[in-house]
Amino acid sequence: MSFGFLRTVVTAWSYGVEASAANRMITRASVSFIFPLPYAYRDQIARVPGVTHISYANWFQGVYKDAADFKNFFPRLAIDPDTYFDVYPEYLVPEQEMKTFRAERNSCIVGQKIAKEHGFSIGDIITIDGDIYPGRWDFVVRGIYKGRDATADETQMFFHWNYLNERIRELQPSREGDVGWYILTVNNPAEMSSVGRTIDAMYLNSRAGTKTETEREFQQGFVSMSSAIIRSLEIVSFIIIGIILLVLANTIVMAARERTTEYAVLKTIGFSPGHIIGLIGGESLLIAGIGGALGLALTFPVAGAFASMFPTFFPVFNVETITIILAALVAALAGVVAALFPTIRALRTSIAEGLRAIG
Repeated sequence: MSFGFLRTVVTAWSYGVEASAANRMITRASVSFIFPLPYAYRDQIARVPGVTHISYANWFQGVYKDAADFKNFFPRLAIDPDTYFDVYPEYLVPEQEMKTFRAERNSCIVGQKIAKEHGFSIGDIITIDGDIYPGRWDFVVRGIYKGRDATADETQMFFHWNYLNERIRELQPSREGDVGWYILTVNNPAEMSSVGRTIDAMYLNSRAGTKTETEREFQQGFVSMSSAIIRSLEIVSFIIIGIILLVLANTIVMAARERTTEYAVLKTIGFSPGHIIGLIGGESLLIAGIGGALGLALTFPVAGAFASMFPTFFPVFNVETITIILAALVAALAGVVAALFPTIRALRTSIAEGLRAIG
């Protein structure tokens, strides 16, 4: 169970990398992701050969209800409502809801997962206390999006960038016209490298230089920030395998030692070494298989409980097929390795020595 759970955490941590689109790119500030880019870049980037669609977004965040509760944390982004869902076709919004959302400046769209978690429904008002962008912000829910596939993130909230920009113009004029990053799609994934170089060269000597990379590279950059944590979890998962192996090996060794005389009797009446190997190995594999099956069976409810505790911290937290396969292989390997020493000992013990082991 522990091995399966930890492997699920590792795969869930990097789900964004696996969900990256093959033709999607991100343009951000070259210094750091936290620095904004001018809105004026939009039309210039759109004219770069190979770019088919372009949109932009701004990290808003803010505080919803109690900030100390992980359940109240979910990504809140200011977007261009007319283009954002063109570059993210995996987010499905009913046509009428999309039409209403685009028509109202203070409207928002939320993911199905957080709508269910917080009880949001169409027409509800979500109040956010700003942190990056100070003030009280009220948003009306006008749409609930669903993921096209299992890897789509259903824990986000989207609202109009124009609504944010208009209020910032009044409160902090110096921040007007800034966007967080640009999202673009290209016609041919093979052209991504040249498209990225072209865009970055355009702003090489500007006050806001850019770094354009594939969405996969962009997501990997975030994952790499926590690489030490991921590596630690992987190490712990293998340590758990070692502990399981020691426990199982000790169990099989003790069982084989108690049956030394029985193995000698079996040899006496004509049982071959293959029969002895089958008896010890079969017992070891049976114990390992039962333990592995119970562990896997417990992994699913434990993973489900963990996902419910942190619904937005891990937007996709599923026990993957590869995790099940690895757990089964680990159980089988542990069974084989644990049986090696007692099997060798039983085969090397002569019939006379085995019979003398009585008592």
